[in-house]
Amino acid sequence: MKVLVTGFEPFGGEKINPSWEAVKALPDGIGGAEIVKKRLPVMFRGVRELLPRLIVEERPDVMILTGQAGGRPNVTVERVAINVMDSAMADNEGFAPENEPVFEGAPAAYFATIPIKAIVRALRGAKIPAAVSNTAGTYVCNAAMFTALHTIAVAGMETRAGFIHVPFSHEQALNKPRPSMAQETINRAIRKAVEASIEWKG
Repeated sequence: MKVLVTGFEPFGGEKINPSWEAVKALPDGIGGAEIVKKRLPVMFRGVRELLPRLIVEERPDVMILTGQAGGRPNVTVERVAINVMDSAMADNEGFAPENEPVFEGAPAAYFATIPIKAIVRALRGAKIPAAVSNTAGTYVCNAAMFTALHTIAVAGMETRAGFIHVPFSHEQALNKPRPSMAQETINRAIRKAVEASIEWKG
């Protein structure tokens, strides 16, 4: 089995992105599965160009995308990605789309195919605050999730895929009154999510 796990580069003036820090910390193998780790740009156009190539090249059995949702107090496993790009905040190349589709003519939405409830149970069982989220927003994280699921659907692949948001790390929240989580806990959460996805027999 091959599991492709992605995290994002820093954005919004931050020096780190805890999603990529967690992905970097993963071992190269978990439970007999090969773990492939990739960092994504925080760019709408970038993820639409990079992810389809990456998915077709790697052909993973499971794909878990991760990103930062500063302000959320827990780890959130996304249920759905929508075919919309809309953001007042520009991405890392200065692009701020308004009411644009991720892909013209694509479906309005895709549901995650990783076991979202099993992942939440695994995280909570490990004493990590976690919940299912019903919105991945309309920024680059949602665009990445939509791109991955659309690519898999169009290619007729059986890859199970989904997206997990993590909070600010404590380091990021030192000078702002926002919810945060220890990077070590975030790292453990992503590993637990990978393990739950590998073990799932649904």
